[in-house]
Amino acid sequence: MNFDNINIAWEWEDLIKIVFSLIAGFVLGMEREWKDKSAGFKTIAIICLGSTLFTILSYKLGAGNSEDATRIASYVVSGIGFLGAGVIFKEGANVNGLTTASIIWISAAIGMSIGFGQYIMAAVVLLACLAIIAIGPIFSRYVATNVAKVLEIHMDSKDLLIRKEIIMDIKKYCRNVKIKQVKYSNHQLIVTLDIVIDKSSLNAVDQYLIERKEVTNFEY
Repeated sequence: MNFDNINIAWEWEDLIKIVFSLIAGFVLGMEREWKDKSAGFKTIAIICLGSTLFTILSYKLGAGNSEDATRIASYVVSGIGFLGAGVIFKEGANVNGLTTASIIWISAAIGMSIGFGQYIMAAVVLLACLAIIAIGPIFSRYVATNVAKVLEIHMDSKDLLIRKEIIMDIKKYCRNVKIKQVKYSNHQLIVTLDIVIDKSSLNAVDQYLIERKEVTNFEY
């Protein structure tokens, strides 16, 4: 076996890694695309492919099994965090994009596994991710009935007794209630609560707050 044959073998293996990486990224990204999320199959596929390429270069330029083989690839872990943070945004009291950021993160990990030639590990993790994505909503709907919410209530009244009464009434519907913040702004009292509540009780809380004339606005 001469040196040229070794190079040809490596290039063919690199091609296999690239194809496998594209397939893995496409499969992970399609679920986000169907749900019309900010990062779809194009974004996830490119992230997975880029992680694979950086890992291949890191391994080759680092001379195989030496300590330098992971030097370039190690920066993928920190760099992918910036992309993940870009899809997380706060809307009112809610935080959205955490699942998409997690898929971006795991797609980079799968791409790196492929780049280092760990095909079985990458395939197992890919299947595990798809199983979590598929089973997660079912589990949340029928098993994990309790949800944590941040409830922000706006009141006209500064009366402490009314505030206390409303909070005590909300506690009847919740598993746990914790006062996070109380402030007075623009002639309104704003109370922010951390609550843990059964999903079936959310409508009852909404109806109660709507019926209270002192409450001008509320949001989760």
